Amino acid sequence: MIKKNINQWWLAFVLLLSFLVSGCSSSTSGESKETASNSKESKVINIGYQKFGTLNILKAKGTLDKDLKSLGYTVKWTEFPGGPQLLEALNVGSLDFGHTGEAPPIFAQAAGAPLVYYANATANPKGEAIIVPENSPIKTLEDLKGKKIVLNKGSNVHFLLVKALEKAGIPYSDIKTIFLTPADARAAFEKGDVDAWVIWDPFLADAQLATKARILADGEGLVSNREFFLAANQFAKDNPKVLDVIYKELEKTDKWVQENPKEAAKFLAPQIGMSVDTLELTLNRRTFGLEKVSDQTAKDQQQIADAFYKLKLIPEDIEVQEALLKTNN
Repeated sequence: MIKKNINQWWLAFVLLLSFLVSGCSSSTSGESKETASNSKESKVINIGYQKFGTLNILKAKGTLDKDLKSLGYTVKWTEFPGGPQLLEALNVGSLDFGHTGEAPPIFAQAAGAPLVYYANATANPKGEAIIVPENSPIKTLEDLKGKKIVLNKGSNVHFLLVKALEKAGIPYSDIKTIFLTPADARAAFEKGDVDAWVIWDPFLADAQLATKARILADGEGLVSNREFFLAANQFAKDNPKVLDVIYKELEKTDKWVQENPKEAAKFLAPQIGMSVDTLELTLNRRTFGLEKVSDQTAKDQQQIADAFYKLKLIPEDIEVQEALLKTNN
């Protein structure tokens, strides 16, 4: 009798244990499916953009958000004052994709940022310049010797300054560089705290119209001034379809701006808080076209990297080729 009771008790225990395990398994399976479903629904691509550019227009139009939503992505947009700040965010894992000028990727790669070059706009040398106040005694590049020059460190205009000084025969050490973001640099420029400002559009165009600043030299004959589209290395490897969608939207938007500069200026003005006149001036001297990074473009970037290393602006020699997007094509 005792043995029979023990067997009945043991059978009941086994059944109870099986029920609990089954219940936990079902719950875990349900949680896994729910987590996977939520993960699919909540995939986010973090895109960094600046005050002006094709990505800025894409954000305002919402077309990229719509296209990527069909792939299960939500776009989170973040504005940055310049390329160096944008790539710093990419370096620490806060961004997946963004755009900068020529120099920022060089500084970022030298700092170990896990970036890849994805595409670039065509050369736009007139889109950046060294400017001085309207009544400044500075008339030529040679007059910059010993002067205080403000710029955003590591931005595209940094290389313009290097090449302009080289053309004038002025050692880089013979000028005093002051590193400020565009907004702070504009304030220092207007106060007369600096002698010259190296800046890019649309800040360049806005300073010309608002302060009557005079262009001492633009990038013509000195630099290419390409805009680059860059991605975090791992994101690029894992999401080629997403990058394809972005590229197609960039192409379409670039073409629309080229064909409708006045309309684009009016559309962008309230978006970025600049006048239509400023944006028309910017677009009228801008070049258009999008392309994948060519061997020649990579070589041009390498020249910038070599120049910066020679001046000890970056801590080590880098190979730009190592940051090009590798494909299976």
